[in-house]
Formats: sequence, C-alpha cells, structure tokens
Amino acid sequence: MKAFYCIFLISSVVLMSCSTNSIDDLEPIGNEELPDLVTYQEVRSTFDNICSACHANPPQNGAPMPLINYENVKEAIENRGLLDRISRNEGAQGLMPLGGPRLPQSVIDLIFQWNEDGLLEN
Repeated sequence: MKAFYCIFLISSVVLMSCSTNSIDDLEPIGNEELPDLVTYQEVRSTFDNICSACHANPPQNGAPMPLINYENVKEAIENRGLLDRISRNEGAQGLMPLGGPRLPQSVIDLIFQWNEDGLLEN
C-alpha cells in the first residue's frame, strides 16, 4: 500500500509540473492586425518561449547559435536564413522549430513584418 501512495505522489508531482504552454498560445486571438511598426518586443516571446529550448546559451540539441537576445536574433535573420527556416512547409527539411509543428502563420507574419520594419529593437 505504501508503494501505491509513493507512486501516486510521484506521478502527481510530475504531472503538475508539466507546462501547458504550446505554440498555439502564441497565435493572436481574433483578427488582430499587425502593429503599425513591429519591434523586437512584439516578437521576443516567440524566441523566449519556443526557440530558446534549443537556441539557449550555450545552444542545446545541436543548435548552431543562441537566440536569446536582440543581437542574436537580428544576426540570425540577416546572416543565417532564419526567415527561410521558419517559413518552410510543415515536414520540410530544416523547418524550425526542429521537429515542428510549424509556427502559426500569424507569428511568422509578425517576424517578417519586424524584418521589413528594419529590425527595430524598441
């Protein structure tokens, strides 16, 4: 009986510690339009919540570079093909995030708009 309670307690702790965050949480609700001028502050949550799992400092799981701050992300867009990698079709070789699923189109559009607006920090 003690073993049952121990297993129950451990299972409860493990299940309660799991995060319920997902890529779907990044998609805006409704038909929100893009801001007039997108800055790093509008795209930062994507990199903090999704990309940093592998693109930490130091990088994990074979990622080639960190994406933990403005300079890292800007450099990846300008010199490392980040826009191409996040906009590939589901299941395509090299799609980021690695192993999918593909980011919601609204998040991809926001990152592209940030690039078009000049990769502004603030």
